[in-house]
Amino acid sequence: MKQLLLASNNRGKLAELQAMFAPLGVQLISQAELNIPEADEPFHTFIENALAKARHASRLSGLPALADDAGLCVEAFGGEPGVQTAFYATRFGYPKGDDNNVRALLEQMVDVTDRRAALVSTLVAVRRAEDPEPLVAVGRVSGEITREPRGANGFGFDPVMFIPRFGQTFAELPVEVKNANSHRGLAARQMLALMQERWFA
Repeated sequence: MKQLLLASNNRGKLAELQAMFAPLGVQLISQAELNIPEADEPFHTFIENALAKARHASRLSGLPALADDAGLCVEAFGGEPGVQTAFYATRFGYPKGDDNNVRALLEQMVDVTDRRAALVSTLVAVRRAEDPEPLVAVGRVSGEITREPRGANGFGFDPVMFIPRFGQTFAELPVEVKNANSHRGLAARQMLALMQERWFA
């Protein structure tokens, strides 16, 4: 396997995963490079959406595909925004985007005392579109939502996701520390081990 298609147009996600998957010696390319449109994500769980995205990208490219469905699950909101994280800001009249997501979240939590939340990443990889045995890896990191953004590294909710064991937000951590300990980093390490065991053994 020379190329692995990432079923995402998110540049931040591509950069993170390219670094993490370098040990496999495969080239991770974005579906945007092949003009593959984003898949529909009609499901209510991360795993179902990730699988739909991976199969869609593989079907249109003929390549093995890797998809990530990730989101923020806020305890006080019953686990929302969850799979709708990317579109969170649009619920409150803002255009879609990371900065607006953070703004909307802080506005909605202004009077909320329970600030517990988790970032979740579910990675799914398929060798071909109809692969009957997709590889699945899940990473989850618990923390608390800050009152204001802190730090300049990372993307998404990284500036407001405070990780108690580090005493900092993800966006305040050095990139290599963040990547090693993030929800996506945890899922990527699991996925690397699965690929080495199942696909490259």
